[in-house]
Amino acid sequence: MYTEIVDNISAVNPKDWDALTDNHNPFLTHAFLSGLERTECVCETTGWSPQHVLVYRDSSRRNLIGAVPMYLKYHSYGEYVFDWAWANAYHRTGLDYYPKLLVAIPFTPVTGPRLLTTRFTAERKSVSDAIIDKACQHAHSLDVSSLHWLFTDDESTHALRGRDFMIRIGNQFHWHNNNYKDFDQFLTAFNAKNRKKTKRERRRVREAGIRMETLTGNELTQQHWDLMYRFYRSTVMNHGAYAYLNRDFFDWLASEMAQQVVLILAREGARYVAGALNFQSDNALFGRYWGALDSFDGLHFETCYHSAIEYCIEHGLQRFEAGAQGEHKMSRGLIPAKTYSLHWLSNPRFANAVAESLDRETREMQRYTQVLRTHSPYRREYQ
Repeated sequence: MYTEIVDNISAVNPKDWDALTDNHNPFLTHAFLSGLERTECVCETTGWSPQHVLVYRDSSRRNLIGAVPMYLKYHSYGEYVFDWAWANAYHRTGLDYYPKLLVAIPFTPVTGPRLLTTRFTAERKSVSDAIIDKACQHAHSLDVSSLHWLFTDDESTHALRGRDFMIRIGNQFHWHNNNYKDFDQFLTAFNAKNRKKTKRERRRVREAGIRMETLTGNELTQQHWDLMYRFYRSTVMNHGAYAYLNRDFFDWLASEMAQQVVLILAREGARYVAGALNFQSDNALFGRYWGALDSFDGLHFETCYHSAIEYCIEHGLQRFEAGAQGEHKMSRGLIPAKTYSLHWLSNPRFANAVAESLDRETREMQRYTQVLRTHSPYRREYQ
């Protein structure tokens, strides 16, 4: 096998890259990752310098059999697995935490494969080992403080935890489709309190004169993309956040990924007042960004959760992931789901300290998850 590091995903043929992925995660596609680079949302200037790992069958570089999206990071923004305390501890002792190496999908807290390999089962382990070895070698050659793998799926987590990586457990909230025929049948799985709450939230939105529209693919016009970018920017400004995505990236989505985008828009009469940007795979919907120009009772829940779940039921999607954090999602039918990340720190003293901290954090996370499950919105027979 032949391995190399490239600083631009355009060095890879899109078909070769996508042949290593499946249809379960739109964020791993060449289109999504190259869009971030081409529009300079991801580049050295924004603190994300691409360092992708590629594995070929031989030095001819004609047969790509492994890959992973990796970045040299100069900060910890846009990751959703928070290591600010680690960085501060490094700085207090006069050491540099940045740059670091990161295997992740930029700005996207969605679990998925972090070892993209050939579909041939007999080769998968050797290719995965080659990817990990190359990433580790690159970390040593750059003399970075650390190497991190974020939101790893079960297969990637298993492969990495057998190496010199510390595991960290997180939590999100996901909805699962129990073969519901429609939203009303879904609500029958709720206990009385949460069923009434959801019906009341949806009713108040209707009574405010708000109507919902769900659009995808060719249904999306330039007006819709302009609106969604405006909604996105409104949330950034209202919360003092950083605008990771620029207007050019929304144009890229319109031209290259419209079939995988689902916009849920709210309108009051002829005026659009809110919207949510979602991405669709062959079996799931992923909520990413939302924004509103006016405040209406229950509009956030309708736009981001209720309408998204209704879309999943209507289209036979099995799962809805609504993004990072948020206990308020539980009463709308999303239940706790573990997430995993794996970490290597070059400094032995800090690695030992972080390992001890992660042991305590893991115990607290387990207790937290147990408490969350006692607040399930579902009737006992549906839990």
